[in-house]
Amino acid sequence: MKQAYFTFPTTFQAIKAEKALTGGDWAFKMVPVPRSISSSCGTALRCQPEDAGAIRVFLRETLVETDGYFELEEDVPSGSWSFFKKEGNKN
Repeated sequence: MKQAYFTFPTTFQAIKAEKALTGGDWAFKMVPVPRSISSSCGTALRCQPEDAGAIRVFLRETLVETDGYFELEEDVPSGSWSFFKKEGNKN
């Protein structure tokens, strides 16, 4: 199962993203940054990979700074995650 994550340079930007997206058209959740992702802020936005492009555009339009974008795939039997895609500082 793939999940997409946006990371943020600061907690302020993570909160700003959550406020901007609340009540919108996309399903998302604010979560702790997975261990396999390095970030200066401990909060990430998790969403479906198919929504990530539109969310990225929306965040850019609402002046939310992102630090990176990651797609991770969970290996269900082992419970571990592996990178599928990684993009850094694509705001």
